[in-house]
Amino acid sequence: MNLDLSQCCPEGFEIEGVTSFQNIKDTVVGKDIICTDSLPSGVADEFQKCQVTKETLSFANEGAVLKPCPPFNCGQEVSSDAIDSKYFVGYEFQKRIFEVEQAIIIFCLTRSFFER
Repeated sequence: MNLDLSQCCPEGFEIEGVTSFQNIKDTVVGKDIICTDSLPSGVADEFQKCQVTKETLSFANEGAVLKPCPPFNCGQEVSSDAIDSKYFVGYEFQKRIFEVEQAIIIFCLTRSFFER
């Protein structure tokens, strides 16, 4: 699908096969969609440099969107000012996620069918 995925995490939390950064600014440069995930209990301090803020979102592409995975914790993986910013797509996006997932499945099935 030609996606450019990267993650921001401290050393030791990297996902194999995904470009990892330890600085959130470097991670969001050139990105269109910024997603977050809830942090496991006890590691929030280790991820402080990975918090998405309104300032760091300004380094993303024009028109970029922020989609934190609920439940998100303001002050941990995402700041309050990021949630209150123009970047946050809100809960409307979550209502449409099923259609997005279906479109991805159809795209993948169609693509693999025609590549035979």
